[in-house]
Amino acid sequence: MSKVINPALPGRKTTFGRKFWNSRVLLLMCLPAIVYFIAFSYAPLPGIYVAFVNYNYRLGIFGSQFVGLKNFEFVANSGKLWMLTSNTILFNLAFILLDNLVAVVVAILLKEIQSKMFRKVSQTMMFLPYFISQVLVGLLVYSLLNSDTGFLNSVLTQMGAAPLRLYKNGDPWPFIIVMVHLWQKTGYNSVVYFAAIMGIDQEVIEASMIDGANGWQKIRYIILPSLRPTIVILLLFALGGIVKGDFGLFWNLVGRNPILYQKVDIIEMFVYRATVSDFNFSTASAVGLYQSLIGFVLVLAVNGVVKKLEPDYSLF
Repeated sequence: MSKVINPALPGRKTTFGRKFWNSRVLLLMCLPAIVYFIAFSYAPLPGIYVAFVNYNYRLGIFGSQFVGLKNFEFVANSGKLWMLTSNTILFNLAFILLDNLVAVVVAILLKEIQSKMFRKVSQTMMFLPYFISQVLVGLLVYSLLNSDTGFLNSVLTQMGAAPLRLYKNGDPWPFIIVMVHLWQKTGYNSVVYFAAIMGIDQEVIEASMIDGANGWQKIRYIILPSLRPTIVILLLFALGGIVKGDFGLFWNLVGRNPILYQKVDIIEMFVYRATVSDFNFSTASAVGLYQSLIGFVLVLAVNGVVKKLEPDYSLF
């Protein structure tokens, strides 16, 4: 009687085909994500070549004149590269840190609310801004802040104060943009942390309260340590896009106002203006490639640091 060899036993080699067949259900579940990344991340990769040519519509990408790094030199010599990079990174750092900090605080406060009805209503009200179009957000901010008919300046005028010319002064706009971003994203960001808090073993919390722990001690020694893995993973994911700005938010709040560019101009806005207004596809592609390389290096660096400090929390 022949023996049946189990390929899963230790010491037995399993062929790639058998592994593929054994994991067919999981691979089928991953198929939409695989197709998405192939179509939108890997298939367009040959288009990177546009950054190294003087693009000509008639000749196409691979028929245009190869110019090497001249497009990158043009961007570097324009004097805008450092300003664009620093603005994008600083805004994203503010978004990442404040998003997570405020979301954790809101999630903890929601957990401490005793009334389930009030908690649900509060979550719904905070979640609604996330679904508002950024075009409408821009119109709302303009209705509040414009110099002539804005609500804020109307109130100041009625009080006898001088109106604020915010669209002619770039200094307040970093604060305005960060506040609008938090208003729109906090409800959505808090959902993940609220779910993580609800997943904490309630017996541990009850035991701490029996032992005499107050509210702050419960948060400090039980809730926050339990949220640590979630915070680290979300920070790593967010740092991957630290050089990718929120174009919709910035464009709808600032638009084509060159007075504000020194304070709020980011890489995406420059690429959009270079592509749509100036029709300079080569320069825009060079800036986009530079942006992607910086983001790739930052992800590797941050993941390397996390891997040394907390290997279990690293992405790879």
